[in-house]
Amino acid sequence: MAIPDYQSIMLPFLRFLEDGAEHTLQDLTDKLSVEFELTQAERHELLPSGNQEIMRNRVGWARTYLKKALLLDAPRRAVFKITERGQQVLSEQPER
Repeated sequence: MAIPDYQSIMLPFLRFLEDGAEHTLQDLTDKLSVEFELTQAERHELLPSGNQEIMRNRVGWARTYLKKALLLDAPRRAVFKITERGQQVLSEQPER
């Protein structure tokens, strides 16, 4: 499977936060890599700059837009939890 774009990552990202607990960016990146059935090579594929893994970058962009939409909160650096608004969105069972 190809590495998903950040838009495709957003809903599974939010679903992993559904338990209300705090999760780290690395934990979410690992869980999403499993969810999307990425190979080890895909998990470690770097951006053209060579400075960051593509999957981690895309999870970061998904996080940015979820945070801007007030669906998640970042109580500490690289730590996230779902907001009440995020729970409400998930209860509506969006397709994407």
